[in-house]
Amino acid sequence: MAKRYPVPKCILLTDRRNDAALDRAIARLPRGSALVFRHYHLPEAERDQRLAQLRRLCAVRGVQMVLSGPGYGPAARLARRAPLRLATAHSLREIGDAARAQAHAVLLSPVFPTRSHPGGRVLGPVRFLLLARQSPLPVIALGGMDWKRARGLPVHGWAAIDAFR
Repeated sequence: MAKRYPVPKCILLTDRRNDAALDRAIARLPRGSALVFRHYHLPEAERDQRLAQLRRLCAVRGVQMVLSGPGYGPAARLARRAPLRLATAHSLREIGDAARAQAHAVLLSPVFPTRSHPGGRVLGPVRFLLLARQSPLPVIALGGMDWKRARGLPVHGWAAIDAFR
């Protein structure tokens, strides 16, 4: 079993759409939260530069940085040493895959409709909770989440892209 690290209850995921507002969004996160740095849209040099900027801001705010996606350069070296491993899942099979991969927590999605996948199929709160209850890992709700919806789901925590603007 993977060594347990504190799993944040509030997680902000980055992407092209929220990059311009990240400084303000990070400032709104509670201490102990996490930022999942994705930025797949940037070339390697720009990605590493943006990573360095956001790491400094996260350090000042007490926000943990988690790296995601294809690794290269300094970002890849940091990801290999990452103390917190998060996995995404959309089904019970994928939750099991995450547990076998020794993730510390699973981001289960999409709970609600999202702006990133308009018209996409969602789990809905009932199916989400049925899956979450079967997870051996702490579950983080993802997909159409905000503060109000997070309070209504009895799981470990929640994550979003747009909720912290």
